[in-house]
Amino acid sequence: MRLLKQLVPAVVVGIASALVLWLVDYLADPLLHDLLWSHLPSWLDISSSSPWWIFAVLTATGAAVGLVVWLVPGHAGPNPATVDLMHPPGPIGEVPSLLLAAILALAGGVSLGPEFPVLGANAALAVALGARLTPRIPAASWAGLAMAATIGALFGAPIAAALMLTEAFAQNPSEEPLWDRLFAPLAAAAAGGLTYLAITGGSTMSLSLPPYPGFRWGDIVAACLIAVISSLIALAAIWVFPRLFALFQTLRHPMLMLTAGGIVLGVLGAIGGEITMFKGLDQMAELTKEYPTLSSASLAIIAGIKLIAMLVAATAGFRGGRIFPTVFIGVALGMLANSLFSSVPVGMAVACSILGLVLVITRSGWLAIFLAAVVVPNPSILVIICVAVLPAWLLTRGAREMIAGDTVAA
Repeated sequence: MRLLKQLVPAVVVGIASALVLWLVDYLADPLLHDLLWSHLPSWLDISSSSPWWIFAVLTATGAAVGLVVWLVPGHAGPNPATVDLMHPPGPIGEVPSLLLAAILALAGGVSLGPEFPVLGANAALAVALGARLTPRIPAASWAGLAMAATIGALFGAPIAAALMLTEAFAQNPSEEPLWDRLFAPLAAAAAGGLTYLAITGGSTMSLSLPPYPGFRWGDIVAACLIAVISSLIALAAIWVFPRLFALFQTLRHPMLMLTAGGIVLGVLGAIGGEITMFKGLDQMAELTKEYPTLSSASLAIIAGIKLIAMLVAATAGFRGGRIFPTVFIGVALGMLANSLFSSVPVGMAVACSILGLVLVITRSGWLAIFLAAVVVPNPSILVIICVAVLPAWLLTRGAREMIAGDTVAA
């Protein structure tokens, strides 16, 4: 009976969290995205793929987000560079500015995803409103429901929330049975995932790659090497992260930091084109269609520009998450591995590249395995992923998290 009583608040939070995610997605793309990248260029008789237009839009996006962080009440919440993805929720007054900054960045082509701002907003809303409606439920429980629901909606799979929660529960042991602890969050994640699926008709992260030709013992060696090399690249990014953050902090004002970040992103976007911009989900599908015609150098440039763009966006103060662009980088690196060594199956290479990068960037083994398996859904490759994660984890287990120091106050 105790567990059944948790169903109603869990389902309500799940539905509400999915609606917030859908609203952010809709306002960013298609609404504002179409204005910036279709209607305005058409009215001005400019190609939206023009390097100058890309530079102008990203620079303007940086300035616009800077104005929000500087002047709008709530100042768009905490800087994502300074807190964990699953950070404690802030006051409800931060939510409007946080979502506004996120929508501007998502539509403007910034290389970050919606997970950080939407998780933060949904947790803050759930705690503030839930505490008023049902004070007997602790604030941490409301926040947990919102986070689980948002993850379920983001990835279209409640199992992602369950996997991540098992890692969180392992850090906070309890005598309560695991599935009792998972019951309400999993219900919230299912409600969130189903609601988002019902509204949008469903979308998938899975890529149409050449079929896996069948297991060979050499694939284990190749998979482990790819996962380890990808982890090393991510570790290098983590080393750069606080140093780049400190460099932006020398500007001493959020308006200056974000405008400077927009300028750098504009230059990167002008060089790499649209495929290196935005959160990366649509661009993954585009890259999958184009990669047979791309050279190894082109794939390396695409992956490199995307990695630099993600680091710049994350350290300059843009409100966004790093999971989706990290997955895109993994896809590009996997295709690069196949381009350099054609005997390495491309699906396996992509899955193991995603595995190594996500493992380091998120510090979540379950999320890394889940995303690799979702992007390349093949049972044989899943077995190989579960082997490749072991050396990658040994390499990265003592590494620091991708979190920098304190941010300049708005």
